[in-house]
Amino acid sequence: MTEPEQHNDPSDRFARQLRELETAGNLRRIPPDVDPARCVDLTSNDYLGLAADADLAARFRSESPDAPMTSSASRLLALHQDAYTRLERRLEDVYGPDRRALLFNSGYHANTGIIQAVADRRTLIVADRLVHASIIDGIRLSGATFVRFRHNDTAHLQQILQAKAADYETVLIIAESVYSMDGDSAPLREIADIKRHTPGALLYVDEAHGVGVCGHGGLGLSAAEDTLADTDIMVGTFGKALASYGAFAVVSPVMHSYLVNRARSLIFSTAIPPACALWSLMTLEESLSASWRRDDLARNARLLADIIPGGAPSHIRPFITGSSARAVELSARLDRYGFKVLPIRTPTVPAGTERLRFSLSAAIAPSQLARLAEFKDLFTRP
Repeated sequence: MTEPEQHNDPSDRFARQLRELETAGNLRRIPPDVDPARCVDLTSNDYLGLAADADLAARFRSESPDAPMTSSASRLLALHQDAYTRLERRLEDVYGPDRRALLFNSGYHANTGIIQAVADRRTLIVADRLVHASIIDGIRLSGATFVRFRHNDTAHLQQILQAKAADYETVLIIAESVYSMDGDSAPLREIADIKRHTPGALLYVDEAHGVGVCGHGGLGLSAAEDTLADTDIMVGTFGKALASYGAFAVVSPVMHSYLVNRARSLIFSTAIPPACALWSLMTLEESLSASWRRDDLARNARLLADIIPGGAPSHIRPFITGSSARAVELSARLDRYGFKVLPIRTPTVPAGTERLRFSLSAAIAPSQLARLAEFKDLFTRP
């Protein structure tokens, strides 16, 4: 009788890779719960302070005590649609009568589902080098030809389009409005102008970190820069400045119908709870009218820019450490001083650009940032 062939345990490979990540200082762990009274949260995306507004939450519970906590079905099969349609109609009110809004379960669902639906092998996708991982995954699912242009470099974008666009039926240009790791903004007017002069081009703008923060009513950088008319697909999220969950796309009526029929992440996912959609409607209304929150956020951005050098004030501010070990060590020191700022390491950012990502909220008091200024030397030493 022959001896059974020996096979390696697959878990050995996973364990080895985990050890390699830990050795490099790049092993991720889910952080423990933190008492907000113990620290200033400089990692949250609660830009407007809506998640920290107890009065707003209490009003929601009072006005919507019986809001269903589950849809129990995908959007195309759900019995109750009122909460979703109310939120979508309100988005259409503010973004324009010629636009339709469509809800998704998250920004990740929106980006993967939409890009997979609109692009194929006859499509050239040209995306900024720093677009979010969800966009990259959507591109991979689409099977389209994909080229990156240098970050915010519109001359490079033009060079790529001039060399390649004529070979494809459709060109999809993708950018973010505000970039999540650097906090800088895209030159949307220049990109929109390039799109107008490129036959067969569509412009896709991810406003995840712009909605609620930028422009009148917090409608995003596309609205602030007057490029909405040239933006074929605008994606916004409820999970950041709007303090809820889920995402939305603002598109033409034709594109809306197309996505309902082709976006797999919409078709095959259980819809967000109606209660969540109603809460999003309330936070959207609050954002539209609460310019004082954006003023407070801008004030905090200026204060933080005085503490951490480099670049224009923004609600997202990186401090580049250049190594994972330094990022982890500095994060731990700040935690001891009462500031939660978690390290951002490769592969989230390229090797050599590891950092602390400071994320501001309007709910942070100037006195709390003044206390951070006491440790300013941490951000000036090499």
